[in-house]
Amino acid sequence: MRSSSYPVLPLRTLRAVVVFALTAGLATAVPAAQAKTPAPRETTATPVAAKPYMGWSSWSMQSSKYPGLNPDGDYSYLTEANVLKQTDALAAKLKNYGYDHVNIDAGWWMDKTWKTGFDQYGRQTPDPVRFPHGMKSVADHIHSKGLKAGIYLPVGLEKGAYGDGKTPIWNAPGCTTADAVYSDLRTTNGWDNAYKLNFDNPCAQKYIDSQAQQFADWGYDFFKLDGVGPGSFKSGDNYNNVPDVAAWQKAISDTGRPIHLEISWSLDIGHAADWKKYSNGWRIDTDVECYCNTLVTWENSVNDRWDDAPAWSRKAGPGGWNDLDSLDVGNGEMDGLTKAERQSYMTLWAINKSPLFTGDDLTKLDSYGVSLLTNKEVIAVDQNDSPVARPVTPVGNQQVWGTKNADGSYTVALFNLGDSPASVTAQWASLGFTGNASVRDLWNKANLGTYKNKITEALPAHGSRLFTVKPGGSSLTTTSYEAEDAANTLSGNASVAGCDACSGGKKVGNLYTGGKLRFNDVTVKKDGIYTVKVAYVSGDSRSVTVFSNSGNGTSEKFPSTGDWSTAETVSVQLALKAGSNTITFDSGSGYAPDIDKIVVPQSV
Repeated sequence: MRSSSYPVLPLRTLRAVVVFALTAGLATAVPAAQAKTPAPRETTATPVAAKPYMGWSSWSMQSSKYPGLNPDGDYSYLTEANVLKQTDALAAKLKNYGYDHVNIDAGWWMDKTWKTGFDQYGRQTPDPVRFPHGMKSVADHIHSKGLKAGIYLPVGLEKGAYGDGKTPIWNAPGCTTADAVYSDLRTTNGWDNAYKLNFDNPCAQKYIDSQAQQFADWGYDFFKLDGVGPGSFKSGDNYNNVPDVAAWQKAISDTGRPIHLEISWSLDIGHAADWKKYSNGWRIDTDVECYCNTLVTWENSVNDRWDDAPAWSRKAGPGGWNDLDSLDVGNGEMDGLTKAERQSYMTLWAINKSPLFTGDDLTKLDSYGVSLLTNKEVIAVDQNDSPVARPVTPVGNQQVWGTKNADGSYTVALFNLGDSPASVTAQWASLGFTGNASVRDLWNKANLGTYKNKITEALPAHGSRLFTVKPGGSSLTTTSYEAEDAANTLSGNASVAGCDACSGGKKVGNLYTGGKLRFNDVTVKKDGIYTVKVAYVSGDSRSVTVFSNSGNGTSEKFPSTGDWSTAETVSVQLALKAGSNTITFDSGSGYAPDIDKIVVPQSV
């Protein structure tokens, strides 16, 4: 599935917007579709989206200018022949590892000039040149390989489907396209190429029902709804498509066919509860593709995910997953990444339990790409029942992410996001235990032995390691210090505020432009470097300078907790002396996160 795939690069190019402006309303005449009876209800042993889906999607190759991919013009890669070729390659090379979705992205109902085609009921119909045998035939071939078929549409009623407003809606006597939309023909979606549906009129739901039933009749198992707002770089009433997503969920349910509903792109986290209620997955970010002469680049938006993913970490779970977008790590030169970047890319996707769907040419996977995409231990991290990982350290160039597994072990990832080699250390104390732990290297499929208190690895630029860590020591003995304690010193704007998610129901906020919080009388038994866990609340990623006693302090960037009513933790390293200490959080000239409490080990 693609992101803002329709076919446009949000904020990076307006070319496709111009294409759509020129082609809006130019519908290709097609033979009238015959009304069909509803598809028979099917049963499935596994609920939809019980785990993040895996597979292949067409958009990455459609959007690239890599030589030979789109010889007949921009986005021309999408054809029946190419989809079937990738289907066969997926079945042969990756199906046994869990990759079982083939997703057809934007363009299947458009010719190679992006002129759109609709049937007599205003429903998208396949372009006869791109898909000469129709979409059902393609789905049938995908199913014959034991795979699932996916398809795509933008949200709203496309301008070309409107006609003169008198186009009848299938299976809805008396309803026309004019009845389904607002009379002022206000536009919606990330490209404004569709009219906003007016769900105060039942005809709007009927239109969605007709599209969903067509997909069910064709045999599709997955549907991506794109350009959804709030999000897709649009806001305001015209771009609130929550009712559309709810309508699609209802329409899909009414077909009786278990169809996964994925929504895109760069969705508003303020509506995360709606996305989870009405869909099975949601894009958390803009396109990963670079729209250049490779599929992606590190700097384009692959590396953005380390900043953007933490806010969504608590939103995902069985039935609905955070979608980080296409995983293009299999083609080497065409991917546009170093080997280290390719491994880090897949590591982040796996620990976030993102859908693992590649946009690579599966007929040309290189050996390293195959080793990444088929590593069963890494795939298991994505597919197991553990919570989504989060950073356990501040999010600078060197980061540690982790999550606790059901068996008491931890999944731990080390990342060096810097442009030069660096060492990264995971302290066991940041995970909540001390002493020895056995470590398994998942990428190299090797047991590394026992490590005491920490593991340190030298990583290349943009490099990573991924471990399973099994504690053999003991839980940490700690002392908690509440931010709102009267013994602390607050200065500047800093003040105590209520916080339902916080320990003791309170926190210290208003840490901005010089606001400070100083914890007094933090007591330890001996001198040393302590791993101090900080519980905090921050609706966006914010930095704060942290120091102990009279130290100079270090500016630390804390990842977003997703909103201002959720508390999370990260750990910082501080030098403490035997006896009483102070620990200070200084906002400096900026805005710092709100602080709930600190948790200090009683000994190093």
